[in-house]
Formats: sequence, C-alpha cells, structure tokens
Amino acid sequence: MSAPRNPGDLVKNFTLPDQNGTSRSLADYKNTPVVLFFYPRADTPGCTIESCGFRDAFELFQSKGITVLGISRDTVKAQKKFEEKYNLPYPLLADADETVCNAFDLIKPKNMYGKLVKGVARTTFLIAAADAQGEQRLLHTFENVKPEGHAQQVLTLLESSPAGNL
Repeated sequence: MSAPRNPGDLVKNFTLPDQNGTSRSLADYKNTPVVLFFYPRADTPGCTIESCGFRDAFELFQSKGITVLGISRDTVKAQKKFEEKYNLPYPLLADADETVCNAFDLIKPKNMYGKLVKGVARTTFLIAAADAQGEQRLLHTFENVKPEGHAQQVLTLLESSPAGNL
C-alpha cells in the first residue's frame, strides 16, 4: 500500500484502539472531514504543545464539523495517562505495533542526542469526508510540523478552503 501524500490520494481504512481501549476505525468518521495528527510520543514537550493546541482549538474544529484524532506509537495505557494529564477531548489512537505509522510511511531516522534512532515524523493529514463511493481521500498534508501554533495553522487552511472541498 502506498502512503497517501497528494491531494486526492485514497486514505485506506484502519482500526486502532483509543486511550480507553475502544476500537476506532477511520471509516467511523466517514461523514466528517478528519484532522489526523501523528506525534512521536505522548507527554513529551513538543507533543504536549501540539496536542494541547488541538485541545484549545477543539471547539472550533467541532463547530466546523471536523473530527480530530491524534495517533502515536504509544500504548493504550500511555495514551490514557496523556489524555488525563492534559484533559485532551479527542481520541488518542495507540499504534504500538506501528502498523498505521508504517502505512503512512512516517517511521523515519532521527538524530536523538547524537544517536540515530527511528521515530515518527510529526505529520498531519487533512482527510475529506467520504465521497459517493464511500472513499476517504486526502485533502492536505502538513509535513515537518512545528508544534507551536500547528492547530491554528490547520484552522487557517480550513477557513481559507471552499466549503465544498471538505
């Protein structure tokens, strides 16, 4: 399966447990646009800034009929702890075996304190509501995301996009 990267690319359905252990599929949100943001690790400084940005803007996303989903390689337990510590109002999906991270081609080499490790490339995908065939397609990809102000960056793009494109 090739990773979605370009507007119009098909985004394949996937299912992962959320922070409560409940199975969630991308197809569960086929009637709304989805902001799917991948972050490297729960409760680390950059991921906390990014996640809290989406928390603080959550009502704006909801008012526009947009679903927000966070996803990382953390366990269900780690996602739950992160959710509770920062009062995050949206599902945090646990991809501990990296299935979805790999499907989106987001496991990349990173330099951590001079040591080369593999980690999740901080990336956000804006996915359209399903089309007449029930397929969900990519609208936009944010790569090399900077945590500060990212939720607002996504909102700005959404506000500048014609309603018909969502």
